[in-house]
This record gives sequence, structure tokens and C-alpha cells, in this order.
Amino acid sequence: MEVDGDGRPPASVESLWALDLGDGTVRLDNTPWFVRGVASGDIVRVDVDDDGLLRAGETVHASENCTIRLIVLKDGGSAAARQTVLETFHRFGTTGEGIEQFRMVALDVPPEADIQRIRKLLERGDAKGWWHWEEGCVTAAWRAGTGIEDH
Repeated sequence: MEVDGDGRPPASVESLWALDLGDGTVRLDNTPWFVRGVASGDIVRVDVDDDGLLRAGETVHASENCTIRLIVLKDGGSAAARQTVLETFHRFGTTGEGIEQFRMVALDVPPEADIQRIRKLLERGDAKGWWHWEEGCVTAAWRAGTGIEDH
């Protein structure tokens, strides 16, 4: 990943869990923290580098899942605040996890989740100063959700 002048993303490499499909592709098995344009469940072509590590290439098949990332501001992004965010969005059909180092929550939003309610809650929490959020990977269904501009 390219890191910009502001140090974003805060890493130049991200390792993801994946299931080797045996044909030069893998199915991503967790929600990306920083990589843009991929989501859990996507099938991605991989190459083996000189060190024997798999390096991701193009997405062969998109899963229709979305990746949404939040920097939790409420209560300084504490573990309890991150857990509350995860539980709140889980009620609308998401899964995800939090990471203490960056006060972040990464959400995996499957196509059957309540996208309209999720988007409204994202905007409400942003307006109230509970979090900042961004779209890591979104689908046409997400973009059609409520007409909210991309973050």
C-alpha cells in the first residue's frame, strides 16, 4: 500500500487471513483494516514472492460484502467503546472487530445487512462526534443505499 504524506494508511503492508483455493487464488477470510477495494469473502489472485509469501493481485470475484472502517472517538476509543460500536452495528447484520492501537473498528457488511440503517447510524455517530468513518470497499447496493456521499 502507498502511504501518503500524512502517514495514511499507518502501514505499507497488511496481512490478511485467506483460504487457499488451490488455483492461484484465495478467498479473504477477515475484514481488511487498511487495504482499499477488497472485502471479506472476495476471491483474489495471488503470486508467491521471493520470500515465499503470497502477494495479492487483482480481485477475481467480489463477494458483495462491504468494508467500513471507524475511528472510535467516544470515550477515547476505549475497548468498551469499540465493543459497543461492534454490538450496535451487529444488530443490523454486520460482523467485525476492533483494534486498540488505532482506536478502530472494521465492519464487514454483507449484502443482506440493513444497509440503510447502517448508513444512517454511521452519519448520526459522525455528526455526534462518536466516530469518524470511511468506506474501504463498497458495492453498488451500498452506494444506492441512501444517497449519502462517499467518505
